Amino acid sequence: MELNLGSNSLRNTNGIIKLQGREQLVIEYSPPQIILTMDFYDGGGAHVAHLRRNRWAFNAREQFVLQTSSPAGASFSEGAWLRILERQSGTVVLEITAHSSGRLDVVNGRFCTHQGDVVELTPHLCRVGKGLTLFGDVRECRGGAVILG
Repeated sequence: MELNLGSNSLRNTNGIIKLQGREQLVIEYSPPQIILTMDFYDGGGAHVAHLRRNRWAFNAREQFVLQTSSPAGASFSEGAWLRILERQSGTVVLEITAHSSGRLDVVNGRFCTHQGDVVELTPHLCRVGKGLTLFGDVRECRGGAVILG
């Protein structure tokens, strides 16, 4: 699968994204649906929610909201999409869109790693904490995970 994190192209990945040595996101694409497994942490590194294949295993204080395109609607439109929002503020935590080519774009996001560092995704960059910023990189993952930080 090809993933774009901001302006960075990650080719031949298995959809697993490891942040700071720990698997935090698993993105699957089974047309016409995007399926996400993700761990959510707060700024102190406390585990506050876990989404397992688009179902909440737990979601402390119902802090996050999952929105997805309907499988029927996605087949007629540009493509499938998935969005996680912070319930109280409406802030986008993660947004993924699919293209007819099978490429997935992680176009927008702001969430924390298990160490409490902020991951920022915009259409232009991918930043993990203060130590790593990717802009326009192309990586060949050879069927493996994307490793950041």
